[in-house]
Amino acid sequence: MATTTSITTSYAGEKLQGFISAALLSANTIEKGGVTVKPNVKFKQVIKKLSTNDLVADGTCDFDATSTVTLTERYLEPKEFQVNLQLCKQDFRDDWDAISMGMSAHDSIPPAFSDYLLGHVVSKVAEKIENTIFGGDDAVAGEFDGLIALAAADADVVDVVGTTIDASNVIAELGKVVDAIPTTVYGQEDLSVYISPSTARAYIRAQAALGYKDLYHVGQTALDFEGVKLFVSNGMPANKMIAAQSGNLMYGTGLLNDKNVAKVIDMADIDGSQNVRIVLRYTATVNFGIGSEIVLYSA
Repeated sequence: MATTTSITTSYAGEKLQGFISAALLSANTIEKGGVTVKPNVKFKQVIKKLSTNDLVADGTCDFDATSTVTLTERYLEPKEFQVNLQLCKQDFRDDWDAISMGMSAHDSIPPAFSDYLLGHVVSKVAEKIENTIFGGDDAVAGEFDGLIALAAADADVVDVVGTTIDASNVIAELGKVVDAIPTTVYGQEDLSVYISPSTARAYIRAQAALGYKDLYHVGQTALDFEGVKLFVSNGMPANKMIAAQSGNLMYGTGLLNDKNVAKVIDMADIDGSQNVRIVLRYTATVNFGIGSEIVLYSA
């Protein structure tokens, strides 16, 4: 009698943390420190904003309040998402490590492949998160409101009217953004202008045309504009830019809480089929703290 092998894997321990962490923290902007990560947000986290007016007054013998302090709040409230896939084991018998599937007709999906498949899912989730961080729309399934939508809705954000960016105008357009950066944050260590890959390409080409960079140079170098770092975010839409401190841009996720789950479920023992289901659930969102210290460039 043939031995039946099956796989019902719940990545609930260290492997869960590995897969979920990779999915939620591998987006380009997150991985390179472009935003501040706030993990373990179970439901909602309050972001308190403090502002004051003039603090210094002429000295007297008495105590007189020299300023007003205003506290306001924003929230990080991660939204729940899921990935559900179903695959047939027959599709992998001939071309994916058939030996590791076992000799039985009641074989299982290769454990190495289940890890590979989850890795593939993780990369797609990371790509989706990267795109949603900036261009997300909460009304679209699988997305939350991105930083562009949030900034556009905030009257405190400094708005700059833009245009279609190419090598002929990219320097002038970057200049508009840098000129609009509030003096309170200009020169801060974590200040960057977040640009799209297409804007980065246009800027490199413009530098080459001016003789500052070999047009055919090998490799990539860190970009800056007039001393302000340029952060190339793969998820930033074309003809959009944001100038902000990374400490003012926040990405919230449950990461290690019980809403995050990754599973590979062999359906053989459940319904007799040769299907395997992949389940991934996670939570994520973004927000910023002080709108008046952010510049939004939009065409």
